[in-house]
Amino acid sequence: MPDSNLTPLFTPASSSAEQQDDRATDPSLDALDDLLDGPPRRSAHLGVDLSDAGARAGAWRAVGSESPRLFDGQRLQELVATAQRGVLDFALFDDTFSLQPTRNTTLRGRLDAALVASRLAPRSAGIGLVATVDTTHTEPFHVSKAIATVDHVSAGRAAWQVGWSTTESGAALFGRKGAQDTADAVAEAEEAIEVVSRLWDSWEDDAEIRDVASGRFVDRDKLHYVDYDGVRFAVKGPSITPRSPQAQPPVVVRGDSAEALALAGRRADVVRVRATTLDGARALRDQVRAAAAEAGRNPDDLRVLVDVYAVIGQDRASAQARLDLLEGLEGITWDTGSLTHVGTARDLAEVVEEWVEAGAADGFTIRPSSLRTDLDALVDDVVPLLQEAGVFRSTYPGSTLRDTLGLARPANRYAAAIA
Repeated sequence: MPDSNLTPLFTPASSSAEQQDDRATDPSLDALDDLLDGPPRRSAHLGVDLSDAGARAGAWRAVGSESPRLFDGQRLQELVATAQRGVLDFALFDDTFSLQPTRNTTLRGRLDAALVASRLAPRSAGIGLVATVDTTHTEPFHVSKAIATVDHVSAGRAAWQVGWSTTESGAALFGRKGAQDTADAVAEAEEAIEVVSRLWDSWEDDAEIRDVASGRFVDRDKLHYVDYDGVRFAVKGPSITPRSPQAQPPVVVRGDSAEALALAGRRADVVRVRATTLDGARALRDQVRAAAAEAGRNPDDLRVLVDVYAVIGQDRASAQARLDLLEGLEGITWDTGSLTHVGTARDLAEVVEEWVEAGAADGFTIRPSSLRTDLDALVDDVVPLLQEAGVFRSTYPGSTLRDTLGLARPANRYAAAIA
């Protein structure tokens, strides 16, 4: 027998007059209609930085850091698998030609980010793989080939975080030129992005015909010279790598200077910013979107993510105790220059929800203080709370990183010009 106290899922339709009477006696019905008719809740984008042992320089000394495995490929695969289990947008690997700062407590040494991403690509699914490649000391042709290769072997999940160098030590490694200031390095990076994007378009989607009978592998008319002749680069093209699944893998730019923010507005698909307050983040997001509009772009084609440094504990006291321990191992206090979360998973979920709903950010790049501990907490505790709140997905929406970011696949500039 059905329980008479339960409200039936479906009830006979009432007359129009009865519905009007119901609304007169129950104003909450109008409020419910307003909620249902309102815009859908904004969904957050979440990436995670898997560089080193974590965002804290001394995290490698902490229990659980697995310091003997820091450069072990299997460890990196396990970290990506954890991030993938949380349906995170992307895993990011930083890279530079200089060693980390010379402190006895600092982890030193790096693996090549693009090569790491290539290894992890066939061993992962869904999650994007963002590799940092320097433009100051790397030719655009090599950058385009490396990132396009990751995009091919990942079936469309690659992204390029644009790096540049302004240090004497970095310049000395190559001996080709002196150190550049930020403005010059960013200007060179912008030229490099233009060359790389042209090379990614130098093969049309259907350039490979693979006609066994005639022996023709490519349609030569669908390979294009890029003919770039700029201030710093002169590149004929075409690329030697066929057009990749995403056509143009997303470009990620860190907006850590005025020049970088302007570059991001003109060229980036994903912009990383540092902000300590909601209002500060919103101002940076508005600035980047305005720069995009001024450059003739649709600002809605950008994803602005705030860096958040995370120490996640069962309660705020335990999170603070772990931060104190890490600072004790390093001998310095933590000044990140961006949002720093020291607290519970629920606290962090509320921040993500509040900032995204307020239009201060499209999401966050999480920088776990200690990779194993904070990545597990992010995936197992924070993400379920966001999914429950309706501000984070439970599955990947498509097969490529562009699908996950909600970005359209670009048309080929050369094919469009011919058409």
